[in-house]
Amino acid sequence: MIDPGGWPDPDGDVPAELDPGLVGGPARPVPGIDNGYVAGYRVRFDEASPDGLVRTSALLRYAQDVAWRHSEDLGFDRRWYTERGRWWVVRALELEVLAPISMGRTLRISTAVIGHRRIWARRLGECRLADGSLVAAVTTDWVILDARGRLVRIPEDFGLSFSNPELAGEILRVDQSEPPDDGARLEIHVRPQDLDPMGHVNNAAYLDWIEEVLAAAGREDAVSMLPRRLRLEYRASAEPGDSVVAVAWGSATGWNVGISRADGAELVRATGSPLAATWSSGRG
Repeated sequence: MIDPGGWPDPDGDVPAELDPGLVGGPARPVPGIDNGYVAGYRVRFDEASPDGLVRTSALLRYAQDVAWRHSEDLGFDRRWYTERGRWWVVRALELEVLAPISMGRTLRISTAVIGHRRIWARRLGECRLADGSLVAAVTTDWVILDARGRLVRIPEDFGLSFSNPELAGEILRVDQSEPPDDGARLEIHVRPQDLDPMGHVNNAAYLDWIEEVLAAAGREDAVSMLPRRLRLEYRASAEPGDSVVAVAWGSATGWNVGISRADGAELVRATGSPLAATWSSGRG
């Protein structure tokens, strides 16, 4: 039986306070970038692991939601996308978890579009405590698809509303060899709760699968080490009713996970490693 007395105290001797960013609103969280949004997110009971700390996938869900709220705030709501048959999807991300985040904490989650190329855009999301301490950050590369799932150019409307520079770099990638025969394997069936409003497996759900196969491989340390960096590249989407296979194996610096359909079609590449104390991200 879990002992709640062993959970970290989210506030210690500091009284709990309602984060002023809870309602959410426009902000300029990134110097030199003239767009952004910030809101407060309380780490709920169901978003925490048995150790009382936030699940890693919850950080991705916060980043997705605050990005959506940012879009709505500028007039690009669900109706706008539906009428035009356009949808943003995550192509790759880099997540850095820098410090433990306890259940009950209210995080100030910010987002800003920090750059773009012709068919993709990059967002930076930051999770901070009420005192301003940075505890996690996620850099996400998004592409926009039409109703038939084809890549299309970013509409000019976005350039006017989400002012940001053109990037010289390329979209985030994960270089990965073929999984070894002796890698830990886990078969997973797509469940209804894994799906998002687009009818695809949500990108945060893949992270739950990744941590599940790492645990099966005896790499619980990969899930709990701090600070740590994870990079995911989404190559295709799992669909309702799919059966997928996740394979985990070690690397010189950390771990690898590959996720594919039962027919061998590659879905996700992921890698993770300990992170040096100095924070950095794929902003450029």
